[in-house]
Amino acid sequence: MPDKTPSHAEAMKIVQGMYAKDRFSQLLGIEIKEAEPGRCRLTMKIGKDMLNGFGIVHGGVTFAFGDSALAFASNAYGRLAVALEASISYPAPVNVGDTLTAVAEEVSLTNRIGIYNITITNQNGAKVGLFKGTVYRTSKEHLKEANS
Repeated sequence: MPDKTPSHAEAMKIVQGMYAKDRFSQLLGIEIKEAEPGRCRLTMKIGKDMLNGFGIVHGGVTFAFGDSALAFASNAYGRLAVALEASISYPAPVNVGDTLTAVAEEVSLTNRIGIYNITITNQNGAKVGLFKGTVYRTSKEHLKEANS
């Protein structure tokens, strides 16, 4: 039997519930702008505490931003999904004061595996991160887990 796809409102409730427990996404200052099954849009403001030794933003910050987008988009269906593999390319540097946007889009979805592309841009629309992630979809459901 196929999964019942949650409404946009149900997907946002799932993602907001995840965010409430996601201390690292909160620490980064990530804001959820949109969430629906298989897709989300997040923003994040870059601060000086995110710099590496070269005076540009540490690649791990951009990676973590993409990873959060992967988690929210893939879990918005209501089934617990966990990352199996992720990679990123950095086509341009990120600087202090930048406001980043991550848009996660589903490429492929099966009963057990989801593949997502996340494009990360700065406030000028320049691509600063191209993230690809694969998730494993468990049989656990978010709303049932939250209510039990």
